[in-house]
Amino acid sequence: MNRIGVGYDVHQLVEGRKCILGGVEIPYERGLDGHSDADVLIHAIADAVLGALGEVDIGHYFPNTDPKWKGIRSTVFLEEIARVMKEKGATLMNIDSSLVGEEPKISKHIPAMKEHIAKSLGVTVGQVGIKATTNEKMGFLGRGEGIAAMAVALIEMR
Repeated sequence: MNRIGVGYDVHQLVEGRKCILGGVEIPYERGLDGHSDADVLIHAIADAVLGALGEVDIGHYFPNTDPKWKGIRSTVFLEEIARVMKEKGATLMNIDSSLVGEEPKISKHIPAMKEHIAKSLGVTVGQVGIKATTNEKMGFLGRGEGIAAMAVALIEMR
């Protein structure tokens, strides 16, 4: 049986934080605010996979109230979710995702992001799609106040 899940995340850009997207540190004067490394792309992908599995969201597995997740790399979340997939007899078929934000420009970093995500989930780079777009200067994303990500995951249950 094939199952689809959808994920979404958004974080505010702030001074004094590294900008981590798809497990890659992006050179930029601001970073995403959050309990972990605040990697919106990985958080959206995590929720998409968890949704396809019929599980609860990323906050249930990795609550921002638990000090053990403070500052952790979000790729660790994907590694744990890959374990859950294996336990449930699921195979990840593919992920499609989009980042939405005016800055930083990330297109040249997408190949490295795909590698980090694929490695963390135990899939091939060809199974991970990442696109980037702007919000055409509209709203909080268009003003450069944050970055959002959306993802869809297709899994096959045995």
